Amino acid sequence: MKRARPKATKTRPKKPLWNIGSHRKPRVRRFRWIRIIPFKTIFVLLGLYVLFEVLTFPFLSIAQLSTENPTETALMRQRIDEAHDQGTTMTIDYRWTPLSHVPRHVRMAILVSEDGTFYSHAGVDWHEVLESIETNLEKGRIVRGGSTITQQLAKNLYLSTSRDPIRKGKELLITWMLESTLSKKRILELYLNIIEWGPGVFGIEAAAQRYFHKPASRLSIDEGARLAAVIPSPLRHQPTETTSYVEKKKELILRRMSTR
Repeated sequence: MKRARPKATKTRPKKPLWNIGSHRKPRVRRFRWIRIIPFKTIFVLLGLYVLFEVLTFPFLSIAQLSTENPTETALMRQRIDEAHDQGTTMTIDYRWTPLSHVPRHVRMAILVSEDGTFYSHAGVDWHEVLESIETNLEKGRIVRGGSTITQQLAKNLYLSTSRDPIRKGKELLITWMLESTLSKKRILELYLNIIEWGPGVFGIEAAAQRYFHKPASRLSIDEGARLAAVIPSPLRHQPTETTSYVEKKKELILRRMSTR
C-alpha cells in the first residue's frame, strides 16, 4: 500500500520591515544640501555679491570722464601684469590727442570698421549682436564680435579681455552709464585715445608715431584704414604689414568709406 505524499504548502514571502503597514517604499531623501545651506542663506550671499558689484562700479570715475582724461586703463594694467607673469616688463606708450586733431577720414575708417551705427544706437547694436550670434553658431566658434565702440570703451577702461558672462553683464551696465553720461563726441575721443594698437601701444597718437612716424593729424586715408583694420587683433597684426588679412580688411574699409 502506497503512502500518500504530504501536500505541498505555499508559503508567502515575508514582507520586508519597511513594507509593514504600508504599500509604499520609503522615500529616499534627496537634496539634503538644502538643509545644510538654507534658501535664506543663498539669497543673502547672492544679495551681498550684487551689492559688492554695485559698490565697486565706477560711478564717480565715469562722471569725471566728461572733463578729465584717464591716466591709465584696466587693459593697460592687465598687459603689465601679463608681462610680469612672463618674467618681462611692459612699457606703455600712451599719448593723448584731442579729437579735433584726428583727421575726419581716419575717424570715418574706424567707425565703418568697428561701429557703423555709432551715432544712432544707445550703446548696444542689437541687430549686430544677433547677426554675430548667428554667424558664430554657424561656424561653431567665435569669428565675429558684436561689440560697439562704447562697449569696447567700457571693457578697455574698466574690465578685462575675459569673455565670461559676468564680465559681459558688467560691460553692458557700464556701457549704459557711459552713454547716459557722456556725449558721442567724448566717447569717440576716449576710444581713439585708449584703444590698443599693439604691444604697449595705446591710442591713435602713439600708433601713428610707432607705425608711420608722424602725428595722428597727418595720417593719410590709406594709413587710417590700415590702423582700423587691425583693431580686432592688435597683438597679431600690425597696420604696416602686407598680409592678406590686413590688405583685404583695408580694401573693405575703403569701399565702405566710399559709400558714405
